[in-house]
Amino acid sequence: MKSVSELTDFYYTELYDSLAELEARRKQVLKRILVLFGIIAAVLMFVLRYAGGGQSTGNLAMWVGIGAVTIGGFGYHYLIRGYRSGFKEKIIRPLIGAIDKELAYAPEAVVPQTLFEFSGLFDRRIDRYSGNDYVQGSIDGVPIRFSDVKAQHRSRDSKGKEQWSTVFQGLFIVADFNKHFKGRTLVLPDLAEKLFGSFIGGMLQSKNFSKDQLVRMDDPAFEKAFVVYGTDQIEARYILTHTMMQRLLKLKAETNSKVYTSFYGEKIMIAIEYNRDLFEPAVFRSLLSIDQAMAYIGTLRSSIGIVEELKLNEKLWSKA
Repeated sequence: MKSVSELTDFYYTELYDSLAELEARRKQVLKRILVLFGIIAAVLMFVLRYAGGGQSTGNLAMWVGIGAVTIGGFGYHYLIRGYRSGFKEKIIRPLIGAIDKELAYAPEAVVPQTLFEFSGLFDRRIDRYSGNDYVQGSIDGVPIRFSDVKAQHRSRDSKGKEQWSTVFQGLFIVADFNKHFKGRTLVLPDLAEKLFGSFIGGMLQSKNFSKDQLVRMDDPAFEKAFVVYGTDQIEARYILTHTMMQRLLKLKAETNSKVYTSFYGEKIMIAIEYNRDLFEPAVFRSLLSIDQAMAYIGTLRSSIGIVEELKLNEKLWSKA
């Protein structure tokens, strides 16, 4: 697999003509977006100034504000759609091909919801599921697939009003492992210990009846960062060797994000939480910026490099 420096050279040499073309298009799109936002702002200010006074004015302003946000959102996505699709075809697809020619890219596809739910990483019911930038293929002989995912849960408040909450948004990765697991092992961010300390956090973890058995590990740094639940204590410790724990800690540090991991069936499933769409083109920053280039390259390289990072191609165990 190519290094980050090799991919950076590829980005600025092989893709430069496409980048220059898209950068010119980005500037045109940005002008149209600013014009749209300017018109919306002018209309909003006009309504607020000349609508009169009283409570009705406040209600009108609220509805005009909601309308402005809605129109602005739809207008923004409409204006960037051509630029967006061009970027993914001319930049992201070649970058993925440069990493490994065996990888297939589908910009509008997503890892199936059945696999996301199969992981068991999130308790809440998923009522709305979406995503994009689906990549599938094989790295060092290990089948892998990943995509951006947004999973949401629907609920109602005390007045019966519908509410939507985000269960997970980020990168979801599925890779085949060199072992068939008899049970399920979940490695989750240790939020309880971080918030309440080791004693109270440990008590809360042990009382988490929605998960499987709490599995205590003998690595203090790992215990501080993660909490482990499993259906089989022995198998969980067999999977989470000292080396594997160090690799998961390194992955968490490199991504600087919450990392959720599931070992189940013959798969390892990893959810890395991001509050943004990872492979969307820059609109308010230049595509030629080195920081912007490194953002795309780093995300792609770390996503696909998960096989190398966790050494999934090593025959650590034989399938049973």
